[in-house]
Amino acid sequence: MERSPVEGSSPGPADQPSAPSDPPDQPLTAHTKPDPGSGGQPAGPGAAGEALAVLTSFGRRLLVLVPVYLAGAMGLSVGFVLFGLALYLGWRRVRDEKERSLRAARQLLDDEERLTAKTLYMSHRELPAWVSFPDVEKAEWLNKIVAQVWPFLGQYMEKLLAETVAPAVRGSNPHLQTFTFTRVELGEKPLRILGVKVHPGQNKEQILLDLNISYVGDVQIDVEVKKYFCKAGVKGMQLHGVLRVILEPLIGDLPIVGAVSMFFIRRPTLDINWTGMTNLLDIPGLSSLSDTMIMDSIAAFLVLPNRLLVPLVPDLHDVAQLRSPLPRGIVRIHLLAARGLSSKDKYVKGLIEGKSDPYALVRVGTQTFCSRVIDEELNPQWRETYEVIIHEVPGQEIEVEVFDKDPDKDDFLGRTKLDVGKVLQAGVLDDWFPLQGGQGQVHLKLEWLSLLPDAEKLEQVLQWNRGVSSRPEPPSAAILVVYLDRAQDLPLKKGNKEPNPMVQLSIQDVTRESKAVYSTNCPVWEEAFRFFLQDPRNQELDVQVKDDSRALTLGALTLPLARLLTASELTLDQWFQLSSSGSNSRLYMKLVMRILYLDSSEVCFPTVPGTPGAGDLDTESPQTGSSVDVPPRPCHTTPDGHFGTENVLRIHVLEAQDLIAKDRFLGGLVKGKSDPYVKLKLAGRSFRSRVVREDLNPRWNEVFEVIVTSIPGQELDIEVFDKDLDKDDFLGRCKVSLTTVLNSGFLDEWLTLEDVPSGRLHLRLERLTPRPTAAELEEVLQVNSLIQTQKSAELAAALLSIYLERAEDLPLRKGTKPPSPYVTLTVGDTSHKTKTVSQTSAPIWDESASFLIRKPNTESLELQVRDEGAGALGSLSLPLSELLVADRLCLDRWFTLNNSQGQVLLRAQLGILVSQHSGVEAHSHSYSHSSSSLSEEPELWGGLPHVTSSAPELRQRLIHGDSPLETPTGPLGQVKLTIWYYSEERKLISIVHSCRALRQNGRDPPDPYVSLLLLPDKNRGTKRKTSQKKRTLNPEFNERFEWELPLDEALRRKLDVSVKSNSSFMSRERELLGKVQLDLAEIDLSQGAAQWYDLVDDKDKGSS
Repeated sequence: MERSPVEGSSPGPADQPSAPSDPPDQPLTAHTKPDPGSGGQPAGPGAAGEALAVLTSFGRRLLVLVPVYLAGAMGLSVGFVLFGLALYLGWRRVRDEKERSLRAARQLLDDEERLTAKTLYMSHRELPAWVSFPDVEKAEWLNKIVAQVWPFLGQYMEKLLAETVAPAVRGSNPHLQTFTFTRVELGEKPLRILGVKVHPGQNKEQILLDLNISYVGDVQIDVEVKKYFCKAGVKGMQLHGVLRVILEPLIGDLPIVGAVSMFFIRRPTLDINWTGMTNLLDIPGLSSLSDTMIMDSIAAFLVLPNRLLVPLVPDLHDVAQLRSPLPRGIVRIHLLAARGLSSKDKYVKGLIEGKSDPYALVRVGTQTFCSRVIDEELNPQWRETYEVIIHEVPGQEIEVEVFDKDPDKDDFLGRTKLDVGKVLQAGVLDDWFPLQGGQGQVHLKLEWLSLLPDAEKLEQVLQWNRGVSSRPEPPSAAILVVYLDRAQDLPLKKGNKEPNPMVQLSIQDVTRESKAVYSTNCPVWEEAFRFFLQDPRNQELDVQVKDDSRALTLGALTLPLARLLTASELTLDQWFQLSSSGSNSRLYMKLVMRILYLDSSEVCFPTVPGTPGAGDLDTESPQTGSSVDVPPRPCHTTPDGHFGTENVLRIHVLEAQDLIAKDRFLGGLVKGKSDPYVKLKLAGRSFRSRVVREDLNPRWNEVFEVIVTSIPGQELDIEVFDKDLDKDDFLGRCKVSLTTVLNSGFLDEWLTLEDVPSGRLHLRLERLTPRPTAAELEEVLQVNSLIQTQKSAELAAALLSIYLERAEDLPLRKGTKPPSPYVTLTVGDTSHKTKTVSQTSAPIWDESASFLIRKPNTESLELQVRDEGAGALGSLSLPLSELLVADRLCLDRWFTLNNSQGQVLLRAQLGILVSQHSGVEAHSHSYSHSSSSLSEEPELWGGLPHVTSSAPELRQRLIHGDSPLETPTGPLGQVKLTIWYYSEERKLISIVHSCRALRQNGRDPPDPYVSLLLLPDKNRGTKRKTSQKKRTLNPEFNERFEWELPLDEALRRKLDVSVKSNSSFMSRERELLGKVQLDLAEIDLSQGAAQWYDLVDDKDKGSS
């Protein structure tokens, strides 16, 4: 042990009493007698005892010769004997050192005052009765309490190990079914608290204590596995360290303290004296390894950032925050250089002095970093940067140790320590620090990074980081703390067995794993994980819930971290739905992001100029001086003949009739109905309709869309089920050949359900072929808004086809190592991931993907090039509006990535989906306005060819509402409306598009909205209202409203349209900006065209 007998402790009181069981004049050898049966008592004087001791000694020496005999009998060389002898001598030396250390430590605790006086060369009278330090106090009263409680704590430990730990060990492995604790004794030497330091003024809502603890115990714990006749145990151990105790929060009710948190600020020192089979752990090499493994286990439980939390009151608020609080800050350590190091390398048996091969170890708590080795240098230059998380100030220290690298054992060159509180005070600390225990100095630059919940600082931090030279890792811009709480309703394993779930959380190439919770599908973890982020705008958190075998995935979740940047306080605290899991499987997490901000007046954020010509691909000069002919770079992609030939199948699930009744009540005596829904499967995708409750003739009226190819043999599988609490009942199935639909283009049929006595299903299928022209886009969007059902997703207006061929000049990974790139293509909520091409900066993917586009004017294609396991290489955002103005809606060229390093070659083409069977009747005549309230705008026909169809309803060639030949508006402005009767739904539909040139009565523009009333009813049942737009004379609404009523009744109604504005913030009065009243009998409700209507005063509203 490096620790001196008095290191880290304060001198004790002069009158330290001995334990009652130890005589005052007991010799030291009483503590070290190796025979466990003696117990410190004198042996009997009888001759039998002496004879037994002689025989025992002779037997032990005889056993030493057994390996020699066995080696000779087996014909082994003398080398095996010598190797075994060396192992034994090493083991004996380690055992003797441990026993000497234990004797010295026990001697110190037994007679602390006398040994301290002897060490200080002071007489007994010169030592004061009470020795204290300015900031550390003795707590002998607390030691007396611990000494009295110690035997009862031993009884509790014996009960805990026998009744809780032993059954858990036996159940963990079939080979340990006979595991048992044969002896559990904490001994007579209790834990001692050598000093207590209180930190006042740190936080008014907590009490902060540092306890300098020392345990030199005669503990004896023996275990046995009877099946294998295996015995092992511990006899005596030492544990020394500083335990921090935090009492928080302080509350205004008993017991005043809400919880107690305990942890070691630094790793405690540990020394264990093994017995039985574990004696092998005292072999040189295994001894340090075993102690390190045990210390790792302790660190994972009780060393920062881990802590033990004991709540003292029920329903304590935010226990997760107390168990794993946010870090106090981040220290960025720049390990720059060292100078004047001592020379440790010697040659020719020390006659020739060489230099050293220095490297440095940087430690902060459990965080350890190792620099690279600089060969043959006494003034090394490392220029490396590390980032460490600081949890406690004061308390944590930055420790730098310098070593000389050697083939056998590295030589120690010196160390330096620095409290992180000094870095916090200075902000930036740049200095040479002397090395203790050696010679020379080490140059460190330490920066304190504050944690800010401010996303606006991110761009400034990223700009600063671009100018920072950092290795081996780039500087971080933010930190993410993930509080993993619990999961619910995870899927079961095969045979309905409960899983043993654990969680893997990954960001780029950094993965953290939670503990496994056994035999439950609703696990509770309550763990915290921390990640450094280089650019949270482009990074994702990948969560995998797995069984502890790692072979079975129970659920997954991918969360873009950009979502946190828009959240309040950069925090998400909620349930997350798991994919590839059960329908109700979800995960509760709290995610907290903080920006790492260097707040120092010495730091100025540089402006990094853009690289000249980085975005201009055509101005690049070819490389010269090459002796190898480089093949010419292609200018366009070369997709195969099948690219861009996909169609879209629009599936309209209308209704069903005569379904069988599956619900039964009162044990089957009362026959009910069914709660039917439809499941569709096609082209590897599945869809599901809503459930209609208690109806044997349900009407769904839902629309689904799927991208299909012309591959023969494909079928649309349809199944109908009755929704139940346990297992859904089967109500029938049917199939439709996809080839039939693709050839005919349209199918509207009643399909008989198979495998059931009765039932049929009404489906309408339409093939939509993409057209490379944007002239029809406005008409398609208008038709989609008319036929859109409330129960379906928004209908697609176009199909986007992407062919990704290759990339060039991608950035290298960490110097000269080429990346392993792949690409993710994203439009809205749909993503496609390409294959990964291994280790190349010029990958060739040769892949295609297709996306349904609902609003081509506003959506965009997001492309990200990523390195497998190492992060983003570049990104690209392509607004689809650029395709709408391109020739044949297609772009085929090289695109520069956003990081100005690397390009991708791709083809993006858009096709407009024109429905020929939308249900809007065709009209060949011009629409005339029968009232002066209508603006007399000329019709602009789409010019589409007339389509012949067996269906009675043809697609309407819609009027463009925004004509370039616009007529003057009225004095109060105009409102743009679409009024249409949807016969399939038996609904009157009105779409409020926009207003223009509204009247401004006051100093500020109005806050307009549109109110609709279906006269003669004036109740709330027929009233509809748009959202309100702020301070504008030309508001855009594009909102749809419906009324369920027969066509003949609709023709007897009038639609009252009023444009209003709030008169003031505090008033409920509404200012009328204008209105129009439309007689529905005078409007062709089958047309569905958008028209502008003049607004008039209330008294002049009339009828139109």
